[in-house]
Amino acid sequence: MSEKTGKAAAGNANAVYTHQRAGVISVEAVEAPEVVTSDWIDEQLSATYERWGMRPGLLAELAGIKERRWWPEGVTFDQAAALAGRKAIETSGVDPSEIGMMISTSVCKHHLEPSVACAVHHQLGLPPSCTNFDLANACLGFVNAIHLASTAIDAGFIKYALIVDGEGSRYTQQATIARLQQETASFTDVFDEFASLTLGSGAAAMVLGNLDTHPDAHRVVGGVARAGTEHHTLCIGDLDKMTTDTKRLLEAGLDLAQEAWKDSTVDFDWTSGMDRYIIHQVSSVHTKLICERLGIPADSDKVPLTYPKFGNVGPAAIPITLAGVQDELTAGERVLCMGIGSGLNTSFTEIVW
Repeated sequence: MSEKTGKAAAGNANAVYTHQRAGVISVEAVEAPEVVTSDWIDEQLSATYERWGMRPGLLAELAGIKERRWWPEGVTFDQAAALAGRKAIETSGVDPSEIGMMISTSVCKHHLEPSVACAVHHQLGLPPSCTNFDLANACLGFVNAIHLASTAIDAGFIKYALIVDGEGSRYTQQATIARLQQETASFTDVFDEFASLTLGSGAAAMVLGNLDTHPDAHRVVGGVARAGTEHHTLCIGDLDKMTTDTKRLLEAGLDLAQEAWKDSTVDFDWTSGMDRYIIHQVSSVHTKLICERLGIPADSDKVPLTYPKFGNVGPAAIPITLAGVQDELTAGERVLCMGIGSGLNTSFTEIVW
């Protein structure tokens, strides 16, 4: 492993990760089947909007989210994650008995313990030698897991790693709508809980392995991470309720990402030559502004969008978006996965296809 791994250059506030032997063998996504339109949500809240003189359409027009998905009643988060995990394993051709690490990065959990990973491990029939655990870091969990799994592969601790994520917005959005329908719901309540209505459901998974054994795998080059935890109170949520200071969260997140981007030039040449930017899918406003801040061509095929159809699917958003464009990528193309997670944290990770 490189001496730079996990260290920042002098004067650089980023954590820096570089990898030598790890590659992505497969990445897959599973769509939740029930379509929930923003128009339908507007209809549910029409009386509240009218009471406060608010116009419908903010979800579709401002956020750019026309739809999101829900899992059917009774589908658990671990079941959703296992669906994606099984699909990724089958695509990879890897024998499940050789998977040495399984990481669940789901934000959504039905209980505090045991970990979601335990249920997924059991459902996939992974071996008892497969270390399994949850890695939670808001919307950055999946990207963090790529670095962690790649580090274990680089070190020779494991042959293969499986990362899974299953998210569901049905319960949270039903609870939010019911709360905002009450006559006691204020104008401020609507805006504090607006971000909850942008969430979506879905699942994704990735299998990583050693490039020596799988030379056709997509090389994980490395990346950076940076913390801005002075902003940890701007978005706080659980399954029942999520409150967000949307404006301050957006501004602080953009500032953090821009600072990390600027310092990343010490270790990576991301300012040119990238073929795809897989940006965490939040909204049209977020995408437009982060592209402007970082000098990325927003109105091009280089920035694929999934939020109009799926909403913000948390940590599953980046792998869902990547899985959706993987058939368009050719060998040698450079992909940069980019995310900002409540807390605040940001991370960029390069993969060469």
